[in-house]
Amino acid sequence: MDPTVTSPTPVKDAMGMEYTPVYSDEVDTAPLPAGTPAGLAPVTVSAEGLQLAGATTALAVQGTLARATRTPGVVVPDEARIQHVHTKISGWVEKLAVNFTGQLVRAGQPLLTLYSPELLSSQEEYLRARRAAAGFAASSLPEVRQGGEDLVTSARRRLELFDVPASFLAQLDRTGKPQRSVPLLAPASGYVTAKQTFAGQQIDPAMELFTLTDLGRVWVEADFYEYEAQAVRLGQQATLQLSYDPSVRLTGRIAYVYPTLAPESRTLKVRIEVPNPGLVLKPGMYVDVTVPLDAQAGVLIPDSAVIDSGLRQVVFVARSAGRFEPREAKIGLRTGGQALVLSGVAAGERVVTRANFLLDSESQLRAAIGAAAAAPAAPARPARPAPAPAGAPGPPQR
Repeated sequence: MDPTVTSPTPVKDAMGMEYTPVYSDEVDTAPLPAGTPAGLAPVTVSAEGLQLAGATTALAVQGTLARATRTPGVVVPDEARIQHVHTKISGWVEKLAVNFTGQLVRAGQPLLTLYSPELLSSQEEYLRARRAAAGFAASSLPEVRQGGEDLVTSARRRLELFDVPASFLAQLDRTGKPQRSVPLLAPASGYVTAKQTFAGQQIDPAMELFTLTDLGRVWVEADFYEYEAQAVRLGQQATLQLSYDPSVRLTGRIAYVYPTLAPESRTLKVRIEVPNPGLVLKPGMYVDVTVPLDAQAGVLIPDSAVIDSGLRQVVFVARSAGRFEPREAKIGLRTGGQALVLSGVAAGERVVTRANFLLDSESQLRAAIGAAAAAPAAPARPARPAPAPAGAPGPPQR
């Protein structure tokens, strides 16, 4: 069980297990290669032994290893695409064209019709200015004609500032009659995510009537731990995947990294802008976010080739004629079944990827045997004296 415990003769240990003989030709007296870890020695295995053990090797290659992190994210509306709808004048809602939350609205679509005494008087003022300007047009004085035109422009501009639609003004010019109700048009396209008005309600400019949210592009907010956040950069590409449908994969970019860390979770929030064709992503939905953090160049080997004891990392390198040398390697980034070797293995060398733990046990045994063979022989222990015959005086007692 312990290769450092030896005996010059066949014996049994305290548990009754027989010692295994080791012959002189089994001890490798060759000097250990440079870089051999302490407590290990090269191992030579026959082709039949390798086949029985199922040992396999892989080539160490020069390449680049990229690390990625995966974290959950939540879909939220793009704040730059949220529009609040107000009126610029007091009045009453005559008719409501958009009457439920969640309704899709297109830009320029009527939301409601508004009756406002102030709007009605402004229409009449505009029509009077048009009639006056028509009378001033026959004047021989340029200043009079220009004054009439300025009156019309000012009255029309007043209606435009009250958000009276151009189509309504065109109808007013055509008919010459003021209208009781004036439509309020949607300033942008989107879904109605909030509605605070009803038919017949009195409204004023301070009231928020509707909230329109364009979901053609959304944000995904994801949290990264401190050690990951150091590698997150603006403009980095992120891949999003739906947990219930892995076939859906969307791509976005990191648009903002929040400047403060959440003290409870020790995470940093990152905002990802994502195009949302077909409205696959909906606010409140959870998605899996994968972000490549960094990439490093060096010698790449399979991760299974590394024996990590916690104190050191050992790799067995295949040499000629079934000989395997243990190397203490310095391993950097490990991801995707690959490991980046910082030192200990060169590109072009072959490393053991399977049965390396068997080689590790054999290597420890060979190193212990070699150390025991090189150690000076222990002084012979004096034989115990034979017992005295019955009746004979024994040795003096203390």
